[in-house]
Amino acid sequence: MLKHYDTGLFYDEMMETGGTPKRHYRWFYELVEQFSGTELREKHDTAQLNFLRKGITFTVYNHTGGTERTMPFDFVPIIIPKPEWLKIEEGMKQRLNALNRFLDDVYHDQDIIKAGIVPRSLVEQNAYYYEQVKGLDVPLRNHVFLAGVDLIRDDEGQYRVLEDNLRNPSGMSYVFQNRYVMRQVYPELFFQHSIETLEHQLSELQQILISHVPLNADSTKTPTAVLLTPGMYNSAYYDHVFLAQQMGIELVEGRDLIVKDDVVYMKTIRGLKRVDIIYRRIDDDFLDPEAFRPDSALGVPGLLRAYKEGNVSIVNGIGNGVADDKAMYVYVPDMIRFYLDEEPIIPNVETYFLSDPERLEYVLEHLDELVVKNVGASGGYDMLIGPQSTEEERDLFRQKIIETPSQYIAQPTIKLSRAPAYQEGRFYPCHVDLRVFIMNGEEPHVLPGGLSRVALKEGSLVVNSSQGGGGKDTWILTEGGDSNA
Repeated sequence: MLKHYDTGLFYDEMMETGGTPKRHYRWFYELVEQFSGTELREKHDTAQLNFLRKGITFTVYNHTGGTERTMPFDFVPIIIPKPEWLKIEEGMKQRLNALNRFLDDVYHDQDIIKAGIVPRSLVEQNAYYYEQVKGLDVPLRNHVFLAGVDLIRDDEGQYRVLEDNLRNPSGMSYVFQNRYVMRQVYPELFFQHSIETLEHQLSELQQILISHVPLNADSTKTPTAVLLTPGMYNSAYYDHVFLAQQMGIELVEGRDLIVKDDVVYMKTIRGLKRVDIIYRRIDDDFLDPEAFRPDSALGVPGLLRAYKEGNVSIVNGIGNGVADDKAMYVYVPDMIRFYLDEEPIIPNVETYFLSDPERLEYVLEHLDELVVKNVGASGGYDMLIGPQSTEEERDLFRQKIIETPSQYIAQPTIKLSRAPAYQEGRFYPCHVDLRVFIMNGEEPHVLPGGLSRVALKEGSLVVNSSQGGGGKDTWILTEGGDSNA
């Protein structure tokens, strides 16, 4: 199966340096060895066809418009032993707790700013900080209903947080569809080992959503929740459709809702129906043309008024972007120490602020060694990977950084862990990361596994689907296992 597989100088999820599988992968390795090359190719093609038939797509935006693609899928799973997963789970709960406390604080007393831990300018000059919701009390004091935290492993095998996504994290639907396709196409892999099930996870998500009851809801009735989407041309529209269907809530666009007397209603064939909870997948600026961008055709006029009056809950909260900004990321370990009096369980990646003149000078001189990111961008856009860049690309970034240094951060090029991928009839090593989904209501709950993303372009470090990446199933072994044995 992996005769010529070379782990190189990277930490490999599956293989030891000497070419033998790690203990928790041995059974998988031995089982797949029994497949012929023809069987593997047939199974691979069947898996891709499954995604196409089910319409599991995303949209890649470019200068010519949007191109819809099926999500590339790789059948070699990421397998995580239970003890390792328990540490990730605790680290995610700790991080989300601190970030939620931070959001509540910066929109109320601002104790962390007064203590001199986070600079006031970094909060109040942040494009995602909204004065309109300052002082607003949200249900359960919970600003983050669903978070997606991206983890990587360095060359020592240490998990590190790469990014926090607290606005509209996408990709949860792919977690479930990856598992569905794996069970359909590779049922043999599920016979011998106990793998944490994803069953009941979507009903858990629905229950947590429903727990965000607004202050002035009718307590005699079950709250009505909807998922507010920008529509079918959004890159994550499949995600929206899937989650709404699975949670048993209506999928609506802005035109389907109306605000009367500061109460939100959904238009139905039987007349207006009151809406209590909105799981929104629309950016803040487009939510309400009266309060934010007046040219927005996606939002609902008067929605912010209804929100402020306690007549509707909006999750994730308005203004969450101030906490998942790439510049704010640097301060998350300090937030954990400040709010929880604990040391971070999962560390950050070392990060340089370019507004610091000394750091700026160092970064400009070492662009060929570093990764540079726009603090407001996502999806792998406006990013320079120094070792893989051309001189022309570095010159362009040098100019952009000099013009607005506060808009960029830099990080060392970490040797991201790799795992085998099977594409075009062969196995080769690809870089991977893991997006962990944390649901939060009265208590946080971590989805077992998450979305393993893989950079399917050989040698690429970019795992985003918009940049040629794909997905893998993620298995948590219920029996445990030693990842290094």
